[in-house]
Amino acid sequence: MKKLFGSLIVLAGVLVLGACGNSSANNTDSSSNTASADNQLEAIKSAGVINVATSADFAPFEFHALIDGKDQIVGADIDLVNEIADQLGVTVNILDLDFNAVLTALQQGKADIAVSGISATEERKQTFDFTDNYFTPEQKLVINKDNASAYTSIDSFASKKVGAQKGSIQESIVQSQFADSQLVSIAKVPNLINELKQGSIDGLVLESAVADSYVAQNDDLMVTDIALEVSADDSYAIALPKGSTELQAELNRILKELDENGTISEYVQKNTDLANENAAQ
Repeated sequence: MKKLFGSLIVLAGVLVLGACGNSSANNTDSSSNTASADNQLEAIKSAGVINVATSADFAPFEFHALIDGKDQIVGADIDLVNEIADQLGVTVNILDLDFNAVLTALQQGKADIAVSGISATEERKQTFDFTDNYFTPEQKLVINKDNASAYTSIDSFASKKVGAQKGSIQESIVQSQFADSQLVSIAKVPNLINELKQGSIDGLVLESAVADSYVAQNDDLMVTDIALEVSADDSYAIALPKGSTELQAELNRILKELDENGTISEYVQKNTDLANENAAQ
């Protein structure tokens, strides 16, 4: 997923929402702009910063990487928010949280938007506004290579443990498509990968680019050919506070432009390559 990091990523100070935090690169105020104005878009422009909640364990969309010897949060979603910030004329302040705390931060007014491979489900739409979808992923099942002959269909996972990131759309995929399996939900994808490698879970459902990235880093894992159903609810969108009409319209304009000129796809491919390169270091 052409343009490289348009704005400086400012790492937020430690923010505890039952989640991990990230060190701050400067003294940018991490409080949301929603409290200061009804018009979210104007409030962000006035503050000169957009506060973005994400969970940086979801390569290639958001992840930690060593860039010039420094740990930075990068990814296709990060490139996307940097381009958005460029077009709004503001800088980016990243809040790095557990995925299940990302929408909580938005709801509590600690972030202006949430961008973290988030699907605009009907349930979430009751609490948040969303932009138009900007990426529709395939869903893949990852297993240990040693189990390739044993796990060849969804039925072969009956009574087995299948993992998914806590609070993610993959949880509902496991619940609906692996009805005879036991769902294991964990907040961080790297922890799920470790559980899979250790045999504590038997399979793991991930978005395809994320699955490919982690498999490239772990020779003992593989992506299966087992087909999983994908619905419109699985597509990614940016979450906004309810009533963010002006901001929603402006973000939809930017997303349409980036989709039509192929930039989002370039972001995904570039960061897939970056994640694999970083893992090889």
